[in-house]
Amino acid sequence: MTTVLVIVLILVLVGVIPAWPHSREWGYMPSGIVGIIVLVLLVLFLAGRI
Repeated sequence: MTTVLVIVLILVLVGVIPAWPHSREWGYMPSGIVGIIVLVLLVLFLAGRI
């Protein structure tokens, strides 16, 4: 379960990089949201909930 979660998070982090012309206008919002999700998952992991 943890390995699958790490793989999905890596794919999502790569996916939010503003590399395409239409996504450059979005700024840092998508990666900021993913960062918050990663932070919450890290806290849950350290607390032993995952």
